[in-house]
Amino acid sequence: MTASLTNAAVPTPDGTADAYLAHPGDGGPYPAVLMYMDAFGIRPHLVAMADRLAAAGCTVLVPNVLYRQGPAPLLDLPERIDTAARPDLFERLGPALRALTPDAVRRDAGACLDWLAASPLTTGGPVAVTGYCFGAGLALRTAGGFPDRVAAVAGFHGARLATEAEDSPHRLAGRITAEVYFGHADQDASLPPEQIDRLDAALARAGVRYRTEVYRGARHGFTQADTVAYDPAADARHWRALLGLLDRTFPGRGIDGDGAR
Repeated sequence: MTASLTNAAVPTPDGTADAYLAHPGDGGPYPAVLMYMDAFGIRPHLVAMADRLAAAGCTVLVPNVLYRQGPAPLLDLPERIDTAARPDLFERLGPALRALTPDAVRRDAGACLDWLAASPLTTGGPVAVTGYCFGAGLALRTAGGFPDRVAAVAGFHGARLATEAEDSPHRLAGRITAEVYFGHADQDASLPPEQIDRLDAALARAGVRYRTEVYRGARHGFTQADTVAYDPAADARHWRALLGLLDRTFPGRGIDGDGAR
């Protein structure tokens, strides 16, 4: 695997998104996974997560979805993101996050799916999508926006997935054909219980194959090892759920549940 943080370029209708690409070292085609970053963006920890998925038998694309404001990383991040640093970081990221409208998400998602479909490193066909923090909402929007191109979608410690807004991600549930898994943190002000219930109800009404689980005692960001919210037990549970979903989605492709080939 390359150590570069941004070693791919994805042309979009709005410019070129820098991205990280990870794939098994033999160069052969593998099932495609589109991984959406959390708000802190592409950085060594997220690269390590993509590399782990690649080692399990996938070609993984991690786009910098905030590319309109510049290449990753947008900010100089501390080695470990603690509670005290978060308000300042989110204040600085706020304009970039607010600029990522649902229409922009759809354009970017289509470009990433096109890029993966054209890559000789992928097997072609529908992809799996996973996302973290606000990236879980992007994953949900991608599944709803491109139902014929997304076979599986997962989201972990997602934020604001089912608000009362007219453009809330959960309102796309009726378009989803993918299998869906969500792992929620129960210590998460950005996704309170009423939103979890609203999301479940929307998925159930739409007849989506889905499973949602609330990870008791876990905080928002529990998969992110470079933050104080990291929870090793919850992170291990997330990997079991994600790799299990990929194994069901790509049967016969040898997705390794231990995350290594």
